[in-house]
Amino acid sequence: MIIKKVLNNNVVVAENSNGKEVVVMGRGLAFQKKVGEVIEHEKIEKTFVVESHELSEKLSELISEIPVQYLNVADDIVNYAKVKLGTEINDNVYLMLTDHINFAVTRYNQGIHLKNALLWEIKKFYYAEYEVGLQALKIIEEELGYLLDEDEAGFIALHIVNAREDGQQMKTTVAMTQIVQDILSIVTYHFGMKLDETSLNYTRFVTHLQYFAQRMLRDEVVNSGDDFLYELVKRKYPDAFFCAGKINTYLINTHQTELTRDEQVYLTIHIYRVTDEI
Repeated sequence: MIIKKVLNNNVVVAENSNGKEVVVMGRGLAFQKKVGEVIEHEKIEKTFVVESHELSEKLSELISEIPVQYLNVADDIVNYAKVKLGTEINDNVYLMLTDHINFAVTRYNQGIHLKNALLWEIKKFYYAEYEVGLQALKIIEEELGYLLDEDEAGFIALHIVNAREDGQQMKTTVAMTQIVQDILSIVTYHFGMKLDETSLNYTRFVTHLQYFAQRMLRDEVVNSGDDFLYELVKRKYPDAFFCAGKINTYLINTHQTELTRDEQVYLTIHIYRVTDEI
């Protein structure tokens, strides 16, 4: 490999035999080295292949500002995530995760705790990625000596969700969790009660809302046209049906979409179950 840029004694930007730009790490591999010289293969400990020059530049800039071992930790987390999730992870995650680890450690040293407002939803909707986040905390503790809290596992999980190359994106994640949270708030305020988050009916309700939000964001309409069932639940569960109407108004005003009759039926039944048990 030919050195293109020396970041420090242990990290360089280089060009491999395929002409691709890579970030190379190794103890003392760049000591007294200059641009254009060859790196000794035996000194290379890790190689990061980055798909764009822009990403390489940003990664190089980041490494020059923070401890290089943070990139090493990020790499270990990404490698674990690839095995755990069985999917490829976008290269951008190295930049985002390394920066996040640096920021998290800085906050830890300053005694600042950052609450993760989406932690519950992350556990519920992206538990596999959340497990990656928990393992990431162990890696950070083992390699850096910092015991970070559960909220950080949630933040790391979101970075992994955003970087997955099998269709999951942060924008969709945030939008979906916001819709679910808004609907739960409407139900809570309408009935003036705190829902039992440990109950099976609550779990079923949240799962239904998750899939509903996904369908809505993908514009996948579900409607069988069963007017009989619609009229039945309307008569049998009037208060829950009225609450579903409030949810419909929220969706029209906020997301410019309207519940189909099928969705009104499903929502009414779930709302009745989750509130009736209380």
